[in-house]
Amino acid sequence: MQALAQRIITGLLDRADVRIDGDRPWDVRIHHERFFTRALRGSLGVGESYMDGDWHAESLIEFFRRAMGTGLQMHPLLRVNRVAKELHARFRNLQTRDRSRAVAEEHYDLDHRMYSLFLGPWNQYTCCFFDGTDDLEEAEVRKLEMICDKLEIGKNDRVLDIGCGWGGFAKYAASTRGCTVVGISLSDEQIQYAREYTAGLPVQIHRLDYRDLPGSSLGPFDKILICGMIEHVGYKNYRGLMKAVHSVLKNDGLFLLHTIGNRHNTVVVEPWIEKYIFRNSMAPSMQQLARAADNLFVIEDWENYGHYYVPTLQAWYDNFNRNWDRIRALDGPKPFDERFRRMWNFYLMSSRAAFEVEDLHLWHLVMTRYGSGRGVYDRVKHQSSTPPTRQSAATAAFERSPVSA
Repeated sequence: MQALAQRIITGLLDRADVRIDGDRPWDVRIHHERFFTRALRGSLGVGESYMDGDWHAESLIEFFRRAMGTGLQMHPLLRVNRVAKELHARFRNLQTRDRSRAVAEEHYDLDHRMYSLFLGPWNQYTCCFFDGTDDLEEAEVRKLEMICDKLEIGKNDRVLDIGCGWGGFAKYAASTRGCTVVGISLSDEQIQYAREYTAGLPVQIHRLDYRDLPGSSLGPFDKILICGMIEHVGYKNYRGLMKAVHSVLKNDGLFLLHTIGNRHNTVVVEPWIEKYIFRNSMAPSMQQLARAADNLFVIEDWENYGHYYVPTLQAWYDNFNRNWDRIRALDGPKPFDERFRRMWNFYLMSSRAAFEVEDLHLWHLVMTRYGSGRGVYDRVKHQSSTPPTRQSAATAAFERSPVSA
């Protein structure tokens, strides 16, 4: 079995111009022969064997770029685990209320101090906009400013942030636009931090499942944002999420969806990502989103900013490894050991490669209620880069904050 597995994996890697124990940065250096049998399990086996130190590549991103660029992740021999999960996902709802808590507990409830050592100061754990800058903080501000502009947020608006994370958008919008923001989340760690982070601003943070929005007393809202949250909802629930948003959005309101998009119409994420990073998650396809919004919303604007995820993920990777000694010293709920470091690096670089080869995208959808009579949304006026005055206001607001990341 070992010899057969070695022949198969060597042959597949050769298609991507990756050699076993070669001397190029993207070649795979083998430290344990079990790598070959484990690699037959696809992304799950390759990822676990990397975490366990069975192999390495001098340049992990170059390895992933070649492997994904030739479509190795889609080869039938390596998709057995994925096919089994797809069948399971088609017959069961993997993102029920109880299951929705899993990703919050296992990923977002990790010690915030760890995240603060690789994210920017606005706690943006989604794609940042590196438009005319190579600085992570500036890219965070440009992303937040674009969202505020596209939503046309004014000082009298009530804004709902579904999946509010650590409160970065809520703080930015409230401090620079003077609006009121209501954020909801399922992560206890994020809720506690966000409440402290936005203290003194017109911001409320609630522990609430999106399914409970229609029966709550929180609405209605002038503007609604979902930024990096729908990836945890699942295709069986997209329509329910859209209905929940529709129920609390004012008739003339705006809804912006910021999401990773999948060029494939699938129902699961890669098995390794599902097990170690984002349990019960998946990135929606264009078809799935359009069907979910049908007869509820008019999709006024749909743009792809996937190319900005490449420098975003690289910045996170650089910060994570630059600050590794400080992360390793944290006494978090999970041990920040060498296996965790290898896991996180595998996650960041495989994700970067997926955006580089355009398996994944980053979409902005601006929507209005169907039949609202609001008028045509003017996408052109929202294309300009961040004005210097806004950047200065944002920086000043951050410096005045009672809590820093």
